[in-house]
Amino acid sequence: QVQLVESGGGLVQPGGSLTLSCEVSGLSSRNYVIGWFRQAPGKEREVVACINSRDGSTLYGDSVKGRFTISRDNSKDTVHLQMYFLKPEDTDVYYCGIHPRGWDPWIQVADGYDSWGEGTPVTVSS
Repeated sequence: QVQLVESGGGLVQPGGSLTLSCEVSGLSSRNYVIGWFRQAPGKEREVVACINSRDGSTLYGDSVKGRFTISRDNSKDTVHLQMYFLKPEDTDVYYCGIHPRGWDPWIQVADGYDSWGEGTPVTVSS
């Protein structure tokens, strides 16, 4: 059974940076996509960034393009999300999920993911 554990969330001032990590275990295939999503209370889970385990292809949500960078360390089955120039509107709980069917359009929606971590909260405030 695949398990995902997020870490790295916390409080940061506007304009600051933070790096989140997602450690994945129990993988039975090397063909998967890891997605970072975020969710505020009462709202739908929104795509932040995705990365393909095979070739490192990436996708970013419009609100974070140019500010966030997703990367992978396949030797450690870990995916990182580097967040720069953070804004108060980036405040959310951030989740990583696994899409075990390769790069396809479903990676952009939360319903396309089979398993999720517990989430890590990010608060951007002065």
